[in-house]
Amino acid sequence: MPNLKDLKNRIASVKSTRKITKAMQMVAAAKLRRAQEAAEQSRPYSERFLTVMAGLASSVGGSDSAPKLLSGTGSDHVHLLIVMTSERGLCGGFNTNIAKLARQRAQDLIAGGKKVKILTVGKKGRDQMKRDYADMFVGHVDMSDVKRMSYADAQGVAKDVLARFDAEEFDVATIFFSRFQNVVTQIPTAQQIIPFEVPEGYEAPDTLYDYEPDEEAVLADLLPRAIATSIFAALLENGASEQGARMSAMDNATRNAGDMIEKLTIEYNRSRQAVITNELIEIISGAEAL
Repeated sequence: MPNLKDLKNRIASVKSTRKITKAMQMVAAAKLRRAQEAAEQSRPYSERFLTVMAGLASSVGGSDSAPKLLSGTGSDHVHLLIVMTSERGLCGGFNTNIAKLARQRAQDLIAGGKKVKILTVGKKGRDQMKRDYADMFVGHVDMSDVKRMSYADAQGVAKDVLARFDAEEFDVATIFFSRFQNVVTQIPTAQQIIPFEVPEGYEAPDTLYDYEPDEEAVLADLLPRAIATSIFAALLENGASEQGARMSAMDNATRNAGDMIEKLTIEYNRSRQAVITNELIEIISGAEAL
């Protein structure tokens, strides 16, 4: 039979844990609203930007004078995987799902004879990817001091990636992040940004435009911005997904703590009743012996 004192201490411990998970759930809910608004407000600009890029890419993509960021290096031997995760844990499978998608892509590339390099954004992704691919790491971006994601933060990552591309360190770059759908659903996503590819669903507009000085010059100026915009959108989607996953995980933890408290309380009451019953039996037995 469990010790009553041990059961009482365990109930108190689980109650304390439930208070913490409940508080974290409420904080995540407050942060989710801001993060979701930021992600949703960025989508119209990103969608319109990608539509314009789709029109330019369709008219210039096959040209010999197309910018290198669009046409590529002519090879796909070296791949840079940019894995974006959170700086903190306690958010369910959010980080694990992104790392799992990146690991699967790395395994497929290595099996195909390609060389893989990894750049991480966020501590949790770095910790998970280093277990199997530590020798492939080329850099890490620390976002622990960033309280609210801004375009400048995305530009910092984009400048690092573009500098590596200009130095011919890789041929293809792909970002891995989680696209926010709702509190329950976050979709791990892989998006190629170099050579720049317009995601599925974005088609060239029917309206024809004349660009000055020409499409190639406009593309050369817009492509670095398009890469930074894609990274910024991915970071915002990640931020909303992280808070949604944390809110859901802490809600489940709070419910589980409540169920555990209920079971432990029943066990405590039964044990206490058994102790009282035994004491009564001893008193009655002693009285009859007299």
